[in-house]
Amino acid sequence: MDLGLRGKVAVVAASSSGLGKATAMALGREGALVTVNGRDAARLYATAREIREATGADVIEVVGDLREPETPRRLIEETVGRRGGLDVLVCNAGGPPPGTFLSLMEQGDEPWLDAVNLNLMSTLRLTRAALPHLEARGGGSITTIVSISVKQPVPTLVLSNTARAAVVGMAKTLATEVAPKGIRVNNVCPGSILTDRIRSLSAATAMERGVDVQQVIDAEAAAIPMGRHGTPAEFANVVAFLASPAASYVTGVTVLVDGGSYRGLM
Repeated sequence: MDLGLRGKVAVVAASSSGLGKATAMALGREGALVTVNGRDAARLYATAREIREATGADVIEVVGDLREPETPRRLIEETVGRRGGLDVLVCNAGGPPPGTFLSLMEQGDEPWLDAVNLNLMSTLRLTRAALPHLEARGGGSITTIVSISVKQPVPTLVLSNTARAAVVGMAKTLATEVAPKGIRVNNVCPGSILTDRIRSLSAATAMERGVDVQQVIDAEAAAIPMGRHGTPAEFANVVAFLASPAASYVTGVTVLVDGGSYRGLM
């Protein structure tokens, strides 16, 4: 199926590794002109080279930390300045550290504000910078990468549960506002996709329980209805579809990519 992304200008935030990298790779395979972003310059340039070699895609690198207020604007403006426009924005950011509400009681506001800045504010700033350029093209798409926690909170990830749910609230509201302009806004929620973050969380659980990390990873996989963790490429294919013209009548939705882990009806 041709997703209609060939020649489209796409920005993927936080894309030097993990789900962002997989998404940039998927868009590159579809012929999009991709901008990748990350804090670590060496890793980012290595990722861009890997995408070029694997897909033949035209890739721009923009180094920057999305927690800094000017980085989202610069990411969009550098892309538009070099490409002449923008069609696709994929908002992504790393996850806040694990913790429970009670474990954070003595730490004051700082971890909460950090989580909101990392996840909600980076998405808001990216979106604010991108909207005029998407409108100038007569439409486009904004897709946020969030988490299954927006549907089914994870007990040890209260910061992520809170900040990412706010992203979905903003995106759902915005989808209605910008639909008449031909701009679509959707959210994609990874479940247990085997990335470095999942491995890191599993390692923390293993240390807490005094067991081998692979034992934790295997137990988590067994609890998923499909009996395994997802791959970054499987997740990225869903993002690429929702971001593409092939999904031209889909907006305001929150799609789970979780192997059936979420048991709720809505």
